[in-house]
Amino acid sequence: MILPLQITSRNLELTEPIKADIRDHAEKLDKYYDRITSCRVTVEAIPKRSLYNVHIDITVPGTELVIKLDPNTDLYVSIRDAFHDARRKLEDFARRQRGAVKHHEETPHARISSLFPDKGYGFLTTPDGREIYFHEHSVLNRKFKQLETGMEVRFAEEMGEKGPQASTVTVV
Repeated sequence: MILPLQITSRNLELTEPIKADIRDHAEKLDKYYDRITSCRVTVEAIPKRSLYNVHIDITVPGTELVIKLDPNTDLYVSIRDAFHDARRKLEDFARRQRGAVKHHEETPHARISSLFPDKGYGFLTTPDGREIYFHEHSVLNRKFKQLETGMEVRFAEEMGEKGPQASTVTVV
């Protein structure tokens, strides 16, 4: 950390063991992201309800990460949970900076080219002209009987015994 850790309390006096616990947790954050510029921890007691709230503000290049969870009756658990959440947010931030975030491919689109309602199957035609078989049990969100030729659908493809088939079909 570039700036020293700031620990603040509201409605309670923090003992040295509690401050040491917070410092230990804060030092471990550097393992997950080594460019933290500042870390501010606020511990608040809610006296009428005997709850503790831990709020953490972490400044990293380009943004500030804010961690605030629901209050807990155990101060040490509140501290642990808040720093656990801070670690996850730092790991996510570091992944985004490295460009290591997964990008999911969009589900392919097709049109229903033929239906055989009495036999319980049909065929899809993809934009590149491939024909894909689907069974009535692979249709999601709507009943097979409500499908019509020409409807646009999304599908998940797998290889069947006789060629490509759609394992799921969803009407767009």
